[in-house]
Amino acid sequence: MPGPETRIVELRVPGLSGASGESLLDAVSTVEVAGDGLGQVVRPSDRLRRPAPGPVLHALGRPVPRTLEGYLWGGMTSGGAAKAAWALLFPFSLANVAHWMLPPVPEGSRAAAALGGICRGLLRVAGLLLTMLLVSQLAVIALDLFAVQCLAPASRCLTAVPRTPREVLPLRMIAGLLPLVAVIFMLYRLSGTNWQATAKDVPPRKAGLPGDALRGTGSSALRCLHAVAALASVALLALGGPIRPPARLPELVVWICALALVVAALLTSAVGVGELPRPLRRGVLVFAAFLTAVVALFPPRAGSDVMVETAGAALLAVCVLFALLLVPAALLARRTWRGLPKRLRPWVGGWAAAPVLALAVLLGGGFGAGLAIGARRSFGAGALRLPASYQPITMLWGAGLVLTGLAALLGFAIAVPMRRRIRGVPEAVRLLQDNPAEARLAARAWARSAWERRHLHHLALAVVLGMSACAAALLVARFGFHTLPGWLDPLSDIGLFTLGAMAVGLLRVVYTAAKKPGRNRHLGALADLVCFWPRAAHPTVPPCYALKVVPELVARAKEHLAEPNTRVVLAGQHLGSLLTLVAAARLTHSPDVDRARVGLLTAGSPVQWGYLRAFPAVLPHQSLTSLFGALEGRWRGLARGTDIFGGAVTTWRQQVVDGKLIGEGFRANGTAGPLPAAGPGPTGALVLGGDHWLPDPIRGAAGMRRWAAGVLGHADYEVDPEWDRAVAMAAGLEWPDSPVGAPTDQFPLFPDIPRFNINF
Repeated sequence: MPGPETRIVELRVPGLSGASGESLLDAVSTVEVAGDGLGQVVRPSDRLRRPAPGPVLHALGRPVPRTLEGYLWGGMTSGGAAKAAWALLFPFSLANVAHWMLPPVPEGSRAAAALGGICRGLLRVAGLLLTMLLVSQLAVIALDLFAVQCLAPASRCLTAVPRTPREVLPLRMIAGLLPLVAVIFMLYRLSGTNWQATAKDVPPRKAGLPGDALRGTGSSALRCLHAVAALASVALLALGGPIRPPARLPELVVWICALALVVAALLTSAVGVGELPRPLRRGVLVFAAFLTAVVALFPPRAGSDVMVETAGAALLAVCVLFALLLVPAALLARRTWRGLPKRLRPWVGGWAAAPVLALAVLLGGGFGAGLAIGARRSFGAGALRLPASYQPITMLWGAGLVLTGLAALLGFAIAVPMRRRIRGVPEAVRLLQDNPAEARLAARAWARSAWERRHLHHLALAVVLGMSACAAALLVARFGFHTLPGWLDPLSDIGLFTLGAMAVGLLRVVYTAAKKPGRNRHLGALADLVCFWPRAAHPTVPPCYALKVVPELVARAKEHLAEPNTRVVLAGQHLGSLLTLVAAARLTHSPDVDRARVGLLTAGSPVQWGYLRAFPAVLPHQSLTSLFGALEGRWRGLARGTDIFGGAVTTWRQQVVDGKLIGEGFRANGTAGPLPAAGPGPTGALVLGGDHWLPDPIRGAAGMRRWAAGVLGHADYEVDPEWDRAVAMAAGLEWPDSPVGAPTDQFPLFPDIPRFNINF
């Protein structure tokens, strides 16, 4: 029962890195009150930099004290040259994300469990081959272009280098090997970094909580295998590649040892060994480094083409096998989502991990080719020879650019305007907007945002599948007919420009982000999306910030809940809503927490239309239904139809019938089904189940809050007056006129009183 001493703690979590405490809390100034520098807990401050109380919350017919806090985690994904350089590892991160996109394994299905294990093993092998491909492409630059061709005595490249070092072959080989060893060492060290949480995590439970699978920090064995395979790949490339063994006995011995290390690494990755003894890891790493150093004593053999083509061919074969095996795995998992509406089912029927892995391979090959093309131009010698396999890559990326342009043209220049003209002003917009001019303005934004949420992944899928089909055709022409049609030369020119621009642009973005972290928000947004996931299929990805943020959010909430009169509302915006959702799930299942005093507020959340469908095993629909029931309806979602990134979270199948917004959604008794019609609230919002649909533009200002004009879309959710009303509902202090959030057999605030409508 709320009493006169009841107070609210609203703990906000931003959605993207780079957010300041002032923008998060909508305050003039903030001050840090807890944290370790990476995870910062901030509050509004006065002129003397002292923590100040937050704005009071009007509920229960009186002002209720509110403490406003924010948790900033942007330092884990942005700022500094090291974090900016993580963008170069984006193909690795995509392969790791594909692991978390696998379909769930139905309970009791041995076939699905076996297929899931095989698919995870193939993803680990694909990640290892991606590492080998990247290192081989870097070796093309360092060993082939630089050491062998550019520093040759008769070369006109880098004329400032004296002739004497050019004539000493071991010096040239060492000059090419040192950068490669440095890169491999950097990747190995990066794969071992983790953010240290200052609080213990809630142990996993059998109940299947949302995000309960987000645990673990990666395998030390996988780290070792990637470093060993990378070093052995360099040795094989210098010795002529893995197909043709050298004739001389010393070189043959090194070649056999390097090839054995690669095969052993691939097999061990497929099996999935968790840990290896430290002496064994060190011994294997030292042996692989020794083999790489020994090749500096041998004359180089032309192995760039063979090594790159072999790694690429093996990677393509693994991708095809993975895509084929994922089909029956997705079909077996269909029974877990067969009863859901179409827009709540996984993307591509649970097969979305396959195109994501294909995109990782395409980007991996394109990044390496682009860097080699850029390096050849920077050396100032156009006569330097690149591997012949780079010509199909340039044609492929030329076709990719054309496909992307056509898809964007069809989608944004044709489909969106047609949708707007056919549908006109949606009925939901007419219910929300009381100004005809603002209704027309909102209708345009609704049309684009709705189209992008529903079809943007279709565009991406079409481009990836189109590029995959082009890659298959080019491979058939290259190795089947041993020639490429001349009419594809314009695509090669477009691809050369695309890859060169991509390499230069990526390096420029990394440099800009390292020098001015707050300037490049696109790189930060990209890092936020891929760094959310723990290491699984690939170890050389940035450390997962969710493994630190979630336990610390839970611990901070528990500190406040230790006071009997305190109610905690976890408020997450955009991507932060996923962090708060996982934290709320673990709070509600902690034995030492009174979950009746815990609430959840999500604003502009992509959980339903994005994460629920892309990661069905991490966020099962039933687990979200159970969480809504565990919170007894104290999960409120703020949504705007004009928001491209966010949308509804707790409701679906929304439609306007007889001038009323109806739909289906979660119920406070832990079930899902039809909901009572939404009624207009005092702020103009429509509350349907747990979702609050906000008018955008905001209706006339009352003069008590900061005003933001125009269509806000994805920004400034906290300026809407409905924010405070949703916080009060999440705290259990207020309910809509029709208590759709309350169970059918009891009212949460007053369990001993018969159910009836209450207006505080």
